[in-house]
Amino acid sequence: MSRRSGSLAATDPQPVTGTALDAALDTLVKTAVTAVSVTAAAGVGAFAWGSLVERRLFTLRRVTAPVLAKGADPIRVLHLSDFHLAPWQEQKQRWIRQLANLKPDLIVDTGDNLGHVDSYDALAYALEPLRGVPGVFVNGSNDYWAPGFKNPLKYFMGPSRAPREPARLDLEREHGIFASLGWRDLNNKATSLDVRGTHIELFGVDDPHRRYDRLELISGALDDLREEESDDDNANENNSVSDRSTLTIGVAHAPYQRVLNSFVNHGAQVIFAGHTHGGQVCVPGFGALVTNCDIPRKQVKGLSLWRRGRRAAYLNVSAGLGTSIYAPVRFACLPEATLLTLTPAY
Repeated sequence: MSRRSGSLAATDPQPVTGTALDAALDTLVKTAVTAVSVTAAAGVGAFAWGSLVERRLFTLRRVTAPVLAKGADPIRVLHLSDFHLAPWQEQKQRWIRQLANLKPDLIVDTGDNLGHVDSYDALAYALEPLRGVPGVFVNGSNDYWAPGFKNPLKYFMGPSRAPREPARLDLEREHGIFASLGWRDLNNKATSLDVRGTHIELFGVDDPHRRYDRLELISGALDDLREEESDDDNANENNSVSDRSTLTIGVAHAPYQRVLNSFVNHGAQVIFAGHTHGGQVCVPGFGALVTNCDIPRKQVKGLSLWRRGRRAAYLNVSAGLGTSIYAPVRFACLPEATLLTLTPAY
């Protein structure tokens, strides 16, 4: 009995004196203050890195897609997107200019090139070294409208919405710059190019984020294109399109699922898109927090396969080179252009 009593006595809780309680509370408060201070410092450091350093670490991503016919020459496609260019961003302009050293065979621009109402001269200067390289382009919302301040927390509530009274940009002036480079307009249109012995059909849509896309026009645009080429074949039997391998490419600014599914249904083998900024602010080990559209987070940037029924297409979503001037920060998501090399499938 005495042994049992001794054991109980050893485990009885000891009374806490006022002094001991004060010391425990003081330790708890100091620990909480330290944790908050460390978290705040980390947040400030991350913001400083993202706004002062990372958003200027322009990067070239190199990927390969095996989609060409056997024996075809590789095709180097330079994918540009989301410059959000402002006239004072001279470092970005210089970096874009040096992309001409890659000697691409084709350029695909997926929109949101402008980031300020006075960016046209800067855009023309940045792209001038690419003059003469075959290219195509589509519009993003920031080719129509100047950027405005948005609460970044609203991106967690779904795709962003336009401000009530945005300033309209000069779309015709921008398109004039592209035309002077020799690039073709794919906004709800189709065209074709011959690149390194491969016949390429390209179709695209205007900005899906603003619902400017007209997916119902794709079939007609492709039919008209093929009929025109058939007429050309009949006039020149020695250079028939039917004698060459054909690659089909779809182009859009924002990779909404309705657009990607339609593109695959229309025979696209490769799809180019931008808009997402790769999430812009990502968490290492987790990835993008938001996509600003309905594409799955795992496909918010980079090269992947987009499947629709039994069909599939390579999808390249560019994280883009810029940010809105009202949200000048990137974290764990480097600004980028892409050099996508198309190679024979077997």
